Formats: sequence, C-alpha cells, structure tokens
Amino acid sequence: MSELPQNEQQAAVDAAITSRRSVRAFLPTPVPEATVREILEVAARAPSGTNIQPWKVHVLTGAARRRLSDAILAAYNDPAERAQHSEEYDYYPREWVSPYIDRRRKIGWDLYGLLEIGKTDKDKMHAQHGRNYAFFDAPVGFIFTIDRILAQGSWLDYGMFLENIMVAARGRGLDTCPQAAFTQFHRVIKRELGLGDHEMVVCGMALGVADPGAVANRLTTARAAVDEFTRFHA
Repeated sequence: MSELPQNEQQAAVDAAITSRRSVRAFLPTPVPEATVREILEVAARAPSGTNIQPWKVHVLTGAARRRLSDAILAAYNDPAERAQHSEEYDYYPREWVSPYIDRRRKIGWDLYGLLEIGKTDKDKMHAQHGRNYAFFDAPVGFIFTIDRILAQGSWLDYGMFLENIMVAARGRGLDTCPQAAFTQFHRVIKRELGLGDHEMVVCGMALGVADPGAVANRLTTARAAVDEFTRFHA
C-alpha cells in the first residue's frame, strides 16, 4: 500500500470503507483459515486505551458453526424457551425518539419490502430474523467476547476493532454482517463454546462471499449528510 501513489492509496482505503455493507446471504465459498488470520491480524492494529486490546474472538467454521447455529435456533424457534433468554446489555435505547426510530423503521421495512414480507407476516419475520443464527449461511462465523471487568472505554475500543475486521474483509473481496442478535442467546453460546464466567458476548459476525443473486443483498441503506451531524468551529 505504501508504494502506491497517494491518490491510489486514498481510493483503495475509501473503497474498502464505502463498499462495506451488512450482507444477509452468502455463497458457500470457503474462506481459508490463513485469510481469516490475516484479517484478524490487521484488525488488531485498532487503538485501545493504554493498549489493553480488550477483544477476544471465537472463529466458527464447519461442524462447529453448525452446532452453535442449531443450538441457538432450537431455543429461538421454541416460544417458551425463547422467553427465557434475554440480552445482558442494552444495545438499543429503551425509549425510541426521532430521528433514530425513523431510521430503524426505514431499514426494517426496506428489507421486508424487498423480501415481500408484510407487516402482518409474523412467521416470515420470525424466519428472516432467525437467519441471523445461521450466520446467513456464511462459511465463517465470529463470536466476540469481552472480559466483564472492563469498562465503557473498552467497548468503544472494541467497536474500532470490529470495524477494522469489516474493512479488512472488503479489501480482500469478502463481505460481513455484524450481528447483535446473538446477544440474546449468550447462555447458549456460553454452553456451546465453553466460555469462561468472565467472558461477556459482545456480538456475532458473518464472513464470506456475498451471494449476488440474493434479494436481501439488494438493500441499500442511506446515510445522513455531513451537515446533518457536524458543526464546524473556527
């Protein structure tokens, strides 16, 4: 990268960032372990307060990925069992206000519109949400955990690490989907992966080659203009 002209370096970095999207359907194309290791090694250059590097990663492929997916789906598809599972931390606000609720509703109905899922199609909504737990059929699934002793600053650092993974994946022609949905079933994940009591599930992530023919992957999300969220002080 450093040997490229400045404009080409900028274009390559910008392309990796701006082409990142949450992919919800993957091809079965394998991703070599060496490639996963490269992505994680690059991502680990993320900054963290006093370099404590708060991330811990569980990589799932093959039979291990299927076992975890099957265990979570068994709980998810049983209403009585699902009711016994809840998140350990609030990812979303407890009270929704504009503009956040408007953006949330838009992406939800844009996706369901593409998939021809109506507002009363509860079974179809349930099935679509359940695809999270199969990592949207990606060949590689990640479960990210953090030590419970760490504080809010480490969670901010963790976000930069996750973004690095997604951008590094794009640089290699791969796609991802970060998934907070896994946090509801942290007790199942703990059991299946043998997590220590000190490990708290942050989120999951799917990694692989996007299925170009999948309707769900036609979703394009909007971003607010810079002037909507920025004040320049001089």
